[in-house]
Amino acid sequence: MATPCKAACKNEGGMCSGCFRTMDELSAWRLMEEEERDDKMQQLTGSTTTHVCPKCGEAAYCDISAGHDTCWCFELDKRDTSSLEKSQLCLCRKCLSALPLE
Repeated sequence: MATPCKAACKNEGGMCSGCFRTMDELSAWRLMEEEERDDKMQQLTGSTTTHVCPKCGEAAYCDISAGHDTCWCFELDKRDTSSLEKSQLCLCRKCLSALPLE
């Protein structure tokens, strides 16, 4: 079974600091169909993207921009986004995980 795990796991406010999956994504991983895991891997690596992260310029993925009702980031503990401009609120997983918790 393919996995983005880098064996550097630590729950940082609802997101793994190693692979940047949410805790829900981690717990559901073994229950997902192979196609679902492949889709998530492509989102994590940036091969499937909805936009460019306004903070770092890397590929990013937003479930809402992709047509879903909710986004993976809704599962996370709230981050302090006060240092960001309004246009920078949809960050990549790495940049979002670097923000301090509220």
